[in-house]
Amino acid sequence: MAAVTDTAAAPVPPAADPTFTPPSIGRRFGALLIDWVLCLLIANLFADPVRDGWAPVLVLILEYGFFLGLFTQTPGMYITRIRCLSWADGGRIGLVRALLRGVLLALVVPALIMDGHRRGLHDRLTGSVIADAPRPARR
Repeated sequence: MAAVTDTAAAPVPPAADPTFTPPSIGRRFGALLIDWVLCLLIANLFADPVRDGWAPVLVLILEYGFFLGLFTQTPGMYITRIRCLSWADGGRIGLVRALLRGVLLALVVPALIMDGHRRGLHDRLTGSVIADAPRPARR
């Protein structure tokens, strides 16, 4: 009986991949827009998002902390097929860094200061990067 070998190469972390190409700003903005609408709807359950501007922002921060920390994607990122990974090892960023990333994103300005890999200041401070998500396998 022949031994089964795995011929798939291990994924290369974005920091070590010279061919890494980040997703477009349009896809990132689309994901954020979808997430913002969801946050407005959820915030409407316990506050008036128009009067209480903090409510959807709080929901956004918590959404980012939960979904990015555990699953690497928010619902908006899932729809636009992008994900948030650790820059150094390509894994999940974890709950604490995801919450910090959400807080920095809510400040807006850090997200606008980008480097050549389209990593905003919020990404660099949390050691994260937005990358393409793999397409689901077809059966």
